Amino acid sequence: HTAPHRPGAPAADGGSATPQGGTAPLHGPAGSPARPQTKAPATTRTAIINRAKQWVTAQVPYSMTAFWSDGYRQDCSGYVSMAWGLLSNEWTGSLGQFAVKITKEELQPGDILLFHNTADPQGGSHVVIFGGWTDYTHTAYTAYEQTPPHTRRQSTPYPYWNNTTKYVPYRYKGVTAGTAGAEPAAAPVPFPGTKYFGPGANNTYVTRLGEMLVARGGGAYYATGPGPVWGEADRRATQAFQQAQGWTGTNADGLPGPRTWELLVTGTGKNIAPGKAGPGGVPAFPGKQYFKAGADNAYVTQIGRQLVKKGFGSFYGTGPGPRWSESDRRAVEAFQRAQGWRGGAADGFPGPETWRRLFG
Repeated sequence: HTAPHRPGAPAADGGSATPQGGTAPLHGPAGSPARPQTKAPATTRTAIINRAKQWVTAQVPYSMTAFWSDGYRQDCSGYVSMAWGLLSNEWTGSLGQFAVKITKEELQPGDILLFHNTADPQGGSHVVIFGGWTDYTHTAYTAYEQTPPHTRRQSTPYPYWNNTTKYVPYRYKGVTAGTAGAEPAAAPVPFPGTKYFGPGANNTYVTRLGEMLVARGGGAYYATGPGPVWGEADRRATQAFQQAQGWTGTNADGLPGPRTWELLVTGTGKNIAPGKAGPGGVPAFPGKQYFKAGADNAYVTQIGRQLVKKGFGSFYGTGPGPRWSESDRRAVEAFQRAQGWRGGAADGFPGPETWRRLFG
């Protein structure tokens, strides 16, 4: 699969694809050639999540060719094979044989969200393990996934950061009934104080704030994902959430106070609206990863239509659409050159400044 380097997205511009391996026996010190698997071994949701956590703790490096000490291949489908306790390394094209399709409402910890890209099976597919909803709105969940540089667990918008219409929920056939394994809802964390936020802040509360903002629709403001170091992305995402509550002036300055924190930790208040405009009415730049070969999302359509409005529509034969194409790249390049940019600054792939000038 093409694995993301940040919340939401495939690798940033210039990132290499990380295809998955196919169906194979278990390998390594803990593995041995497996006989053909005819049924799904029984397991529990608790066991699935605990196994998934083991790789997170070990920070297993991503690889489509290497095998961890337990015998499982170190890519996304090998990770699910391990967590489910399968007797072989499966891939996104075969995992569905060991599961049944379910609905979003039926999701429980240990289930998966699977995108098998039939157009490019090994280079465009991905699968993650569902770890439980992060708030009552069911707009974000805890995802366990194997992705460069290593296994991770983080809050993720449902169903995923990209290809949002293509991920399908599945339940492992061998899992026992019940909700065992669900991650207990964390007690609301009291507001730590304003000193933990703002320029120079570096602490776990900044990370927690970012994760909550992503769950409430603020993911587009983060280019590399929430982290402990306070940045402009945190301020803008916080401000967008505050403005979503109808606040203005100093009440929407981008620095969290007790009320902002309370709404976030309790999952109350209004979410950040999709496509929420940033400073000056410019929509927030979603990130470079949405504009590259194979990208298929609403942002491609959005930028294409804006390019047409700006007079760069001659590059389109049939009109802008959601799939990134050479027409989009050439139109962006022409716009960049019109700004007087040359070389790498006019490569046809939009960055924050291209986006700002195009929509400003």
